[in-house]
Amino acid sequence: MTDEDIDFSEIPEATEEMFARGVMRPGLSVTHPREEFTVKLDRDLAKWYGDMGQDSSTIINLVLRRYMQEELRKPARPKARRA
Repeated sequence: MTDEDIDFSEIPEATEEMFARGVMRPGLSVTHPREEFTVKLDRDLAKWYGDMGQDSSTIINLVLRRYMQEELRKPARPKARRA
């Protein structure tokens, strides 16, 4: 089969917005010093991540890092004034 033989008619065209919202996942290597931190998760979350195997804590770390990066990109919220 050649590239010309592939039917792309049912695949939506990729837009700039799709690429802007895309997530590039780095490798699972540790890039920052780690610190032990205990957190309580809902049982279903703990099971879902735990089922991923030994790398589950690294994956959770990457998810939290991505969330942090997105929050840091947002403009600072004004602090509420007290009356």
